[in-house]
Amino acid sequence: MHDYSLEECQFDELWTFIKKKESNLSELEKLIAEFGDMWVGIGFDPINKVIASLVVGKRNEELIDELVGGVKKVTDNNIPLFTSDGLRWYEKKILEHYGIQEKTVRTGKRGRPVKPKKTPHPDLKYAQVVKQYKKGKVANVDFKVVFGNEKEVKKLIAKSPVSKHINTSFVERNNLTLRENNGRLSRKTLSFSKETEKLVNQLWLFMGYYHFVRMHGGLAIGVETENGRKQWTKRTPFMAAGITNHIWTLRELVTFRIPSK
Repeated sequence: MHDYSLEECQFDELWTFIKKKESNLSELEKLIAEFGDMWVGIGFDPINKVIASLVVGKRNEELIDELVGGVKKVTDNNIPLFTSDGLRWYEKKILEHYGIQEKTVRTGKRGRPVKPKKTPHPDLKYAQVVKQYKKGKVANVDFKVVFGNEKEVKKLIAKSPVSKHINTSFVERNNLTLRENNGRLSRKTLSFSKETEKLVNQLWLFMGYYHFVRMHGGLAIGVETENGRKQWTKRTPFMAAGITNHIWTLRELVTFRIPSK
């Protein structure tokens, strides 16, 4: 996928683990950092239900950098309205990938040159949903506009066909879909992954099924018939996005040959 036009993008991270949970790791296994807690980062289009970016790794700055960079890699020059949770690395990485680099002025003085800074692009709008927890449950939810101003963000949301306010509800609902359709992500089962590579491979196989084969209930469109009733046409995320014009079969998906460049 490339040059995808994205109007809204919601980020979130989905917890899972590899081989054993973090609390059961030995000191050596913690140093290796291949097992224990692992996170699936998602960049989600709430309008067409397309997963624009998916990465797997430890919940750190590198994961968020790859996640945000993945969205930019597959999209066109339009900068979407970004929303995420309050994880601290999002602000830095969104600015790195979508900011404007300032020109540095040479001073003629000795020493290392000043590292150029990035400033927000005029079209960059980013807001956070900050949840406060008490005894493991959400006690309060605050909203924070990071890039742009509140008036501009509200104006974009007013134009949205799905969002009514700043939220990450759609990507969080998609996380449930991922867990329901992937045994490796299901909680309290023996189907968890023993190797990161196999989890990644399975998720990419699911991505093909999810976008081309699996019909999404929220994407059905109704056409009124002559008798006044609506006839509903089911669609997949890639149909809604205009990438394909029909629902694929599993056979079609697994036998499709990617054209050589």
